[in-house]
Amino acid sequence: MSEPRHTTSHRDFAGYRGRPPNPRWPNGARVAVSLVVNFEEGSEFSVNDGDANNEAIYEVVHRLDGPDSCIDSHFEYGTRAAWWRIMDLFDAHGVKVTVSSCGRAVERSPELARDAIARGHEVSAHGWRWQSHADMDEASEREVIVNTVAAIERVTGQRPVGWHTRSATSPNTRRLLVEHGGFLYDSDAYNDDLPYYRDVAGKQHLVLPYAFDTNDMQYYNASRFNGADFADYVIDAFEWLKREGETAPKMMSVGLHLRMIGRPGRIGALERILAHITASGAAWIAPRAAIARHWMTAVPAGV
Repeated sequence: MSEPRHTTSHRDFAGYRGRPPNPRWPNGARVAVSLVVNFEEGSEFSVNDGDANNEAIYEVVHRLDGPDSCIDSHFEYGTRAAWWRIMDLFDAHGVKVTVSSCGRAVERSPELARDAIARGHEVSAHGWRWQSHADMDEASEREVIVNTVAAIERVTGQRPVGWHTRSATSPNTRRLLVEHGGFLYDSDAYNDDLPYYRDVAGKQHLVLPYAFDTNDMQYYNASRFNGADFADYVIDAFEWLKREGETAPKMMSVGLHLRMIGRPGRIGALERILAHITASGAAWIAPRAAIARHWMTAVPAGV
């Protein structure tokens, strides 16, 4: 069987080759913990909003070609009830997070984005709609980036400095982010436990990898995955990285969604996670922008 032919590859299988840099996280932390709340409600596809199709990823299994008030209301739960439950829990534990926000969601629920800023959280960019960029042409993707940044800045008074695309990017995404300017980092990678730089359009661009396993979307992916399962998994991941962090400090991402973790039967898992990590004495819980700024100082590009 012949091997397929490829164009120039940008894949990197080596990474730090087992010799990662020491970022010297604040207060001697072994693990920098990034909690990411994905704020997507109102940006999903909905026939009731004039789209051709409804969003296909959620916990309900009955799909309609026409208007679907059932799935619409599932997303609405995130902004109506879950937001306040989650944000109050963060306040109770004194942690600051990144709210990864779709531009259209911010535009439709501006009070939530403003509430995030008032509580001291970072509002980063998560695209205009909750959609993949894989098949976008360059002009359309450039417009998406511009509109997303403008909406967040208009509503919050702060320009987003981080970006994360839903699922697959296009071949142009990272270059367009660099060309647009103003971004400290993107999170469009899942390939490491530490940030790293990439040469993009002649500039050293910082990547803060994200994670799908320590992510509450597992409630969708595994129907029997309950609150205790999620808390145990995230805590196990933290404990392992804490052990490695004795000699090689790491970074850990925990992905959260309003309509997932914000349900009464699941929020207790987040409470357990926060209580465990904050009591460990080994974690620095910080927004991704703060982690990026620290990394750029502790591990400068090109060193």
